[in-house]
Amino acid sequence: MMKINVIFYSLYGHNYKMAQAVVEGAREVEGAEVGLFQVHETFTPEILEKMRAAESKKSFEHIPVATVDNLTEADAIIFGTPTRFGMMAAQMRAFLDRTGGIWSKGELIGKVASVFTSSSTQHGGQESTILSFHTTLLHHGMIIVGVPYSEKRQSTLDEITGGSPYGASTITGSGSGKRQPSENELGIARFQGRHVAEITKKMVGE
Repeated sequence: MMKINVIFYSLYGHNYKMAQAVVEGAREVEGAEVGLFQVHETFTPEILEKMRAAESKKSFEHIPVATVDNLTEADAIIFGTPTRFGMMAAQMRAFLDRTGGIWSKGELIGKVASVFTSSSTQHGGQESTILSFHTTLLHHGMIIVGVPYSEKRQSTLDEITGGSPYGASTITGSGSGKRQPSENELGIARFQGRHVAEITKKMVGE
């Protein structure tokens, strides 16, 4: 058995849907025990109302809030965060900033890590968000896994779509993000979950 935890932050539900697809892909691999968690919301209910995000947050309020233990207990962690000016969301940053204790003990060294993201525009910093996220993971000594070009959906020219060698992604549209993840984007997310699980299985089995 291997334990894979998917930890995400979502405001309007896009990264939640991507996280669900990642979980589906990881569970396709025999022996994978997959958990799904969200990071703590730092916006007040009043701010969420003003941002028109309160209703969308209700759709995944049943997902448990991640703790540092969800990192140390796993063999692999797949993180999901929206893009904020080309970097991870503050809520995800706040969660990671609580990991100094396990960093000092080297508790994440050798664990597998991967990242997916979203942005409101086609070139809204998806790649820079994932790449800058990798910096924290490397400080923890984690082994980073992306999405190889054997996943042909990231090369499609038939539609505007997220997805890159760095990780799955979706384009949300402006405002409250009316555009939902496409089947192509969800397919890449499933591939990412499955790919991470396959690599983790090889490592755990050695």
